[in-house]
Amino acid sequence: DGQTSPTSPLAPLAAYPLPRPSRAPEFYGFAALTGTSLIFVLYHVWALVPDELIQRAGVDWYPSREWALLVPAYSIILVLLTYFTYWALAFSWTPAFNDLRTITDSFAHVPLLEEPNPYLRQADPDAIPEMYDIPIGLVNQVL
Repeated sequence: DGQTSPTSPLAPLAAYPLPRPSRAPEFYGFAALTGTSLIFVLYHVWALVPDELIQRAGVDWYPSREWALLVPAYSIILVLLTYFTYWALAFSWTPAFNDLRTITDSFAHVPLLEEPNPYLRQADPDAIPEMYDIPIGLVNQVL
């Protein structure tokens, strides 16, 4: 059992101290949870509590109550516009169906026209042919 111990000099892998994972994500998560909870509570206090209670608490100025409806409404519109913008960009960058880019691209490995037909090299029993992309015309002929 001495040779299988990880601290044994005869062990196949020497023991090494594992690095301790950072606890920073825990602190960032706690700060984000606390901050958003505080903002959520303050927003609802501002939107729902009567003006007299807010002024008794010592707050002299706060935004108009209409912003309690406008900010969420504008946020929803902004999210919808963002989705629409990405959808429109995807359509505008997509080539037409009759465009050659829908069939091939700059990374296609097509044989040169000057070379003998590389697809016929497969007929040789000892040959390992190079890897090429099959041209769409050949695919259409076979199908």
